[in-house]
Amino acid sequence: MSTADEGRFLRIVLADPTVAAVLDRAPALGVGDWWLTAGVLFQTVWNELTGRPAGTGIRDADLFYFDEDTSWEAEDAVIRAGAGLFGDLAVPVEIRNEARVHLWYADHFGVPAPAFRDCADAIDHFAAVCCCLGVTVGPDGRPRVYAPHGFDDLFGLVVRPNRRLAPRDVYEAKAARWLGEWPELTVLSWDDAAR
Repeated sequence: MSTADEGRFLRIVLADPTVAAVLDRAPALGVGDWWLTAGVLFQTVWNELTGRPAGTGIRDADLFYFDEDTSWEAEDAVIRAGAGLFGDLAVPVEIRNEARVHLWYADHFGVPAPAFRDCADAIDHFAAVCCCLGVTVGPDGRPRVYAPHGFDDLFGLVVRPNRRLAPRDVYEAKAARWLGEWPELTVLSWDDAAR
């Protein structure tokens, strides 16, 4: 992964008002390991690359955190704090404790999930390679990026399945929705894509 690609990625996403606001305000939640992830990042890049207005197709902003307290009450307290903190943004901020995902994933998606070790482990399990991105803010106030697959698919407008967890139907449904919004995408089939 080149530092030039990371710099390009940060320039694009930090220019988005929702991304900038979440990164600015999220430390006030008081949770340790937190990351802004998924669609609000990769779709912001797609909008920039395809000349669409900021926010096009973006349904929410996913904010992951990791806390060993896997009670619903603890997660709900963070979600409620986030509702006050982010309530004025253009899209809802969906806050989830990634330490709890294995408790509900099978009911929601039909397959069991492993217990994640941290937020990076959760990001590694997204349905498509181009989704596997996260941005947080370090103690020095500077943004930090997690991009385990680099940026080639993202900047190449390629959607490639990541078979680590999400079932085929979840990948195909997401890819179909994205292709409907961004027809410039190249969507690789579940069977043809290898990585």
